[in-house]
Amino acid sequence: MEWSSDSAAVRRHRGAAERREGPAAAPHREREASAQEDASGGGRTRKGSPESGGASRRGAGTALSEARTVLSLALYLLALRALVQLSLQRLVLSRTSGFQGEFDARQARDYLEHITAIGPRTTGSAENEILTVQYLLEQIKLIERQSSSLHGISVDIQRPTGSFSIDFLGGFTSYYDNITNVVVKLEPRSGAQHAVLANCHFDSVANSPGASDDAVSCAVMLEVLRRMSVSSEPLQHAVVFLFNGAEENVLQASHGFITQHPWASLIRAFINLEAAGVGGKELVFQTGPENPWLVQAYVSAAKHPFASVVAQEVFQSGIIPSDTDFRIYRDFGNIPGIDLAFIENGYIYHTKYDTADRILIDSIQRAGDNILAVLKYLATSDMLASSSEYRHGNVVFFDVFGLFVIAYPSRVGTIINCMAVMAVVLYLGKKLLQPKHRNADYTRDFLCGLAITFISWFTSLVTVLIIAVFVSLIGQSLSWYNHFYVAVCLYGTATVAKIILIHTLAKRFYYVNVSNQYLGEVFFDTSLFVHCAFLVVLTYQGFCSAFTSAIWVAFPLFTKLFVYKDFKKHGAQGRFIALYLLGMFIPYLYGLYLIWAVFEMFTPILGRSGSEIPPDVVLASILAVCVMILSSYFIKFIYLVKSTKKTMLTLTLVCAVTLLLVCGGAFFPYSSNPASPKPKRVFLQHMSRTFHNLEGNVVKKDSGIWINGFDYTGMSHITPHIPEINDTIRAHCEENAPLCGFPWYLPVHFLIRKNWYLPAPEVSPRNPAHFRLLSKEKTPWGSIKLTFEATGPSHMSFYVRTHKGSTLSQWSLGNGIPVTSRGGDYFVFYSHGLQASAWQFWIEVQQVSEEQPEGMVTVAIAAHYLSGEDKRSSQLDALKEKFPDWTFPSAWVCTYSLFVF
Repeated sequence: MEWSSDSAAVRRHRGAAERREGPAAAPHREREASAQEDASGGGRTRKGSPESGGASRRGAGTALSEARTVLSLALYLLALRALVQLSLQRLVLSRTSGFQGEFDARQARDYLEHITAIGPRTTGSAENEILTVQYLLEQIKLIERQSSSLHGISVDIQRPTGSFSIDFLGGFTSYYDNITNVVVKLEPRSGAQHAVLANCHFDSVANSPGASDDAVSCAVMLEVLRRMSVSSEPLQHAVVFLFNGAEENVLQASHGFITQHPWASLIRAFINLEAAGVGGKELVFQTGPENPWLVQAYVSAAKHPFASVVAQEVFQSGIIPSDTDFRIYRDFGNIPGIDLAFIENGYIYHTKYDTADRILIDSIQRAGDNILAVLKYLATSDMLASSSEYRHGNVVFFDVFGLFVIAYPSRVGTIINCMAVMAVVLYLGKKLLQPKHRNADYTRDFLCGLAITFISWFTSLVTVLIIAVFVSLIGQSLSWYNHFYVAVCLYGTATVAKIILIHTLAKRFYYVNVSNQYLGEVFFDTSLFVHCAFLVVLTYQGFCSAFTSAIWVAFPLFTKLFVYKDFKKHGAQGRFIALYLLGMFIPYLYGLYLIWAVFEMFTPILGRSGSEIPPDVVLASILAVCVMILSSYFIKFIYLVKSTKKTMLTLTLVCAVTLLLVCGGAFFPYSSNPASPKPKRVFLQHMSRTFHNLEGNVVKKDSGIWINGFDYTGMSHITPHIPEINDTIRAHCEENAPLCGFPWYLPVHFLIRKNWYLPAPEVSPRNPAHFRLLSKEKTPWGSIKLTFEATGPSHMSFYVRTHKGSTLSQWSLGNGIPVTSRGGDYFVFYSHGLQASAWQFWIEVQQVSEEQPEGMVTVAIAAHYLSGEDKRSSQLDALKEKFPDWTFPSAWVCTYSLFVF
C-alpha cells in the first residue's frame, strides 16, 4: 500500500472543482486561506492547490525524509540514554577518602567483610545474637578509646519485648521477645537534650549473607561514628547510632527501640539506611512526614545527592511490596526522617549472591560521605532542637543527574505549576477563542487530534496487553528478565508501531490534502494539552511529583515559541529538527532518567511478585506508558515526514521476529552468570503437619517438602531438571484451616496460590515446638477467653480462624484490637532472641450462641527453624542439590499443628 498524500480520486475531484470555479473564485480563496492561516498559525491549507499559496507549497515540498528523521530521533534518544548512564556510573563527584576527618571507604569495607564473613544472621541465631553483637561491641570499644575528649560515647545493649500491628502485606500482628539492639550515643561532654538517630540493621534473611541488606549500612555507620568521634568539631546535639538486630522480622527491633528505650525521647529526626538492591547509588526515597527542613538539610549537606519525591510518592502508594524502619519511627515515634536505600541490581537482593565483593568501593564512599555530612549538619543545627516549629508543609525535591538537588516548598510548586498551566491556556486560547469564521478548522482539527492521540494510545496499550497475555498463556513469561532488550523489542516496538499506524491512517484518510506543517502544529498542541491536563490533575490531587509534568509543559512550550518563526519561514528542515530537539533536551533527558529508575526498581521485583500477577502484563503496561510519554512530542514528525511505511515495516518485523523467538523459548529468563546472576527464587520447607479435632484427637498427619516459586512461571522451568516436581503434586488447600493449612512464614498467601507438596519423611527437630491451652474461662461480658502458651524456635507463626457465629473481639497482642489478614484469617508473626521465656497470650471469642458443635475457633501454629542444626534435613539437602545453578532455593525445616476449640 502506498502512503501518498492525495488519492487519484481526490486529485480528479479537486481539479474538476477548480475548473468549475474559474478565475473569479481566486480572490475569495486567497482571503479564506489568509484567514485560516492567521487563525491557526500556518493554516489548514491544501497541498498543491491554488489557494494554498507559496508557503503551503514550501511546506509540501520540504517534507522530511523518513530515514533521516527516524535516524535523528533514534540517535537523539540513544545519546540522552548514554548521558543518563554516564551520570549513574559516576558514583562519586570527587575522591576524598583518606583525608583527615573524611570518610574512609576502605575502613568501612573492612567492617563489611568481617560482618558478612559471619554468614547469614537471622534473629535468634548465634550468628546474629552473639557473633555479630560481639564484633560490633569490639569495634565500638576501639572507637571509644580513640575518641576526642570533646565527645562522650555511651553504649547500651537493649533486649526489648513488645507487640504491634501493621497493615503491611494485607495486615498482621507482630510479637517479639528479647531481641537485640546495639545502641551508641555520641554527644558533647556536657550532654545533650536533643539527638538525631542513624539506623541500620545487622540481621539478614535466612540463607543470605546480607551484604547490601544491610551490613554495608552498618559498616558505613561504624566508620561515620569513628570519624565523628575523633573530630575536633564540637557537637551541639547528640547522635544516636542504632544497630538493630531484627529488621527482617518485619521491623521489630526499631519498634522496640522507639517505644521502650530511654534515649528514644531525645530523638528529633532520623536517617534510615536500607537496601532494595546491591550497590550503586543510595536513593533518598522517603522524607518527612512534612518537615521540609530535613530535605533542606540533605540538600545543603550531601556531597553526592540522589533524591526524588517521585520515588517517595510511588513507594508510599503501596505499589512496591516492601517496607522499612522508616514506617516505625514515623507511625510509633511520630518522628520525621530520611529514608535511603541502594536500588541497583535488585535481582540478587535477599539471595546468596548478596556478598561484600559485589558492592563497589565507590558506592561505600558516596554513602559514607553523604551520611557523615548530613549527620554533622543536623548535629550542629539549631533547627533540630526546635524541629516542631518547622514541621508543617511538604517539599518538592529532585536531583539533577546526581550533581545537585533542587528543593522548594510544595506551595511554591503549586504556583509554578499554575503559571505553566496559565501559559498553556494563553497559548491555546489565542487559537481556540478566535472568531468562529477564522478558527473553525483549527478547533475541529485540534479536537480530532486529541481523539486520534487517545485512540492511538489506547489501541497500542490493548495491542501490547494482548501480546503479553498470549506470551503468559503459552508459558513464556519473564523472557525479558535476563535480557531486558527483549521487552523493548517486543512491547516497545509494538507500541511505537501502533501509534504510528493510527496517525498515518489519520493523515491518509482524514486529513486529506492538509499541509504537513499545519498538522505538525496541531499535534504539538494536542500533546501540550495532554501534558497540561496531567499537570492540572496531579497538582489538584496534591502530588509533589507534578513537577515532572510541569517540565513536560514549560520546556516544550518555550521551544515551540522559540522555533515557531523559523519553522514558519523555512518549514521542516534540518535546522528546525536540531533546534526542536535541543529545546526538548531537558524534559527528555529527565524523562529517561526517571524511566531508568522505574525499570531498575520494578524489573527485579517482577521476578519475586508471586504466582498471581502476570509480570509480562505489568511490564508491557509500564513500557507502553513510557513510550507514550516519550513519543508525545515526536508525533508531529509523523505528519512532517513523506512516509512512515519503512518505519512501520521495520518495527513490525522486529516485534514479529522477537515474538517468534520468545514463543520458541529462545530467551531463558534466569542466569547463573557469576558477574551478573539473575536467579529464580524458590522456597523449600520440609514440614510435618498435625491436625487435631475438637476433642484433641489427631485426625490427620502428613509430612513433605512444601515448594513455593516466587514468580509467575511456577515450576515449569524446574520440572525438566527435577521431574518429581510437577503438576501432579500441586498442593491442595485445606478449606477448613486458616491460610489453607500451610506454614506461611509471612501472610503472602494471596500472592502465591500455586504451591507444590512433595511427600517426604517426617521431621523431628531437636527443639520441638510445644503449644497448649492454659485456661478457658467465661468473662463477665459473655465472651470466652482462651489463654495459650507456646515454646519453640526463634520464629513462629500463629494463625486464627473464627467459626460461623463467632468473632474475635480482643486479644493480648498489639494494641488489643485483632487485625485480620487478607482473606479474613488472623496472622501473628512471632520471634525471639536468645534465652526467651515461654510465649503466653490470650484471645477473646464472642459467640452468638453457646452451642457450637464444631467449636468456636480454629488455631494453628507453625515453627520455623531458620538456623542451627534443626534447619536442615537429609531429604531437604538432597532436593536442594538437584536444583539447577540458576536458581536460589532457600530451605528450612518447619512444623505445623492445628487445633480446634
